[in-house]
Amino acid sequence: MILDKFKLNDKVALVTGGNQGIGQYYALALAQAGADIITVSYQSDFDESEKLIKETGRNFYSYVCDFSDRHDLYNFIKNVKAEHPKIDILVNNAGTILRKPIAEHPDEYWDKVIEVNLSAQFVLTREIGQEMLQRGYGKVVFIASLLSFQGGITVPGYAASKGGIKQLTMAFANEWASKGITVNAIAPGYIATANTKALREDSVRNKAILDRIPQGRWGTPEDLMGTVVFLCSDASDYLNGSVVTVDGGWMGR
Repeated sequence: MILDKFKLNDKVALVTGGNQGIGQYYALALAQAGADIITVSYQSDFDESEKLIKETGRNFYSYVCDFSDRHDLYNFIKNVKAEHPKIDILVNNAGTILRKPIAEHPDEYWDKVIEVNLSAQFVLTREIGQEMLQRGYGKVVFIASLLSFQGGITVPGYAASKGGIKQLTMAFANEWASKGITVNAIAPGYIATANTKALREDSVRNKAILDRIPQGRWGTPEDLMGTVVFLCSDASDYLNGSVVTVDGGWMGR
């Protein structure tokens, strides 16, 4: 039956940045579909996420790691692989954004955003993927952005990193698709979260954004839950190297 292909029973999913915002909804969606959840964040407050995941009857494991610190990242990888030798699903959600006009954009902003959003994603996927390659099975989902396709304003590091994620998705898929691993990405549109609160409260910017979205509304984290389950399930076995935009039609405008 087709719905059985969307089930994630007995799967183990690592969701980075899964303790807040959109990442928390990705983790919850996978748990509701049957997966046990591992999450990692630079913050140590996992109480809410743990409660949400355990309410689904699934197991929850948490780690603290600063993805801007390569040494810390490798320590996390060593620990999580030792304690969870079978990871079926990797959702690369962790990320950061730092804003300043290009002419004033300091090296430290650029370096941190590229490290967290791009370099750490590459290293983590390469290392977690080793065991997936040995088993001949794995589901990898990167989180791209509308700025994987557009340049943005005052966020050159973020735009560059998300453009890189789009390319990295295809690069991994080119080498791993024949080995039983699917590698795809989700590019969320304008989603109503704490990070976009200021935009939504700015009447001019809010109107400009809504005027371009054919559906005429901001997205919600719940709007992304079905997509992540699909990409992490057997229902997407022939989808590889794709970036799925969940944007209310923004990119089609």
